[in-house]
Amino acid sequence: MRKIGEYILLILACSQAAWSQSTVPTQMVVTMGHHYGNEPPLLTANDLIVMQNHQPLTITGLTPLRGERAGLELFILVDNCSSCEVGSKFDELRRFITAQPSTTSVGVAYIQDGQLQVALHPTQNRTQAIKALSPPGGSKPSNPYDALADLIKGWKQGSSRRAVLMISTGLDPAQVDLQPPETKSTEAAIQAAERAKVTIYAIYHPSADYATTNFSKLNEGQVQLAHVAYETGGEAYFAGPGPLLSLGPFLTDINEHLANQYLLEFLANRGDSQEELQEVEVKSKVPDVDLMIPDKIVIAGNSATGQK
Repeated sequence: MRKIGEYILLILACSQAAWSQSTVPTQMVVTMGHHYGNEPPLLTANDLIVMQNHQPLTITGLTPLRGERAGLELFILVDNCSSCEVGSKFDELRRFITAQPSTTSVGVAYIQDGQLQVALHPTQNRTQAIKALSPPGGSKPSNPYDALADLIKGWKQGSSRRAVLMISTGLDPAQVDLQPPETKSTEAAIQAAERAKVTIYAIYHPSADYATTNFSKLNEGQVQLAHVAYETGGEAYFAGPGPLLSLGPFLTDINEHLANQYLLEFLANRGDSQEELQEVEVKSKVPDVDLMIPDKIVIAGNSATGQK
């Protein structure tokens, strides 16, 4: 007969095997949002709590995305129906590109009549990126979110984190009533970004005829931009229905976000399907620190490994 101790070891071994099959290593990019103080604190794994379905998860790593791990691919996506003129605002964008660290590759793309046009794939050549950047040439208002989804789906996956800076009116002319803020096209763009681990930053800038456009329609565009940005762990920027006086403060804020991102690694609970988008909650134990994360991330399911 086996001794009691042997049975206990057997039970523990079986429990460990079952636990390892029910969890899967998962990653997400976590951004430190607004903080209070002169310098943002450097977070450690002990500073965070990760929850899935109200259950705490095991954190296996938290890596600051800086130094050798700072690699970033950043697409600037400009909607040609925006009236972002050739003057100071595009000078600010050029300075924004020039100021990016050497670990950042910059790409440039446009939305023309709702269609995506990639002018330059991400490169570390600042001269090429600035040359590819041009003010909106004008186009009829059209759904910008299909083009955003196309950009993400056609973006070759690499080892670097990825982000999009989108300048647009946010308006989908085909959308009659924005109740609720989710639309088919915005949800498709959000899911594409969440699956590809792409963070969206959005700057609202209206078309030239904004003064004669119904204010509620302009507000709908802002709501949709904010929805896409926040759901992917990014942020949206606007100040009323009119053109922005300057992009500078918003570009500075985006730079600060990008400089304070972490790769969070943890063991998530598997789903039933091959893979699915699931909500995971991340909280900071550090006072006065806000964290920005995507609303959902891809978590592998049991069928992905043939498990039952």
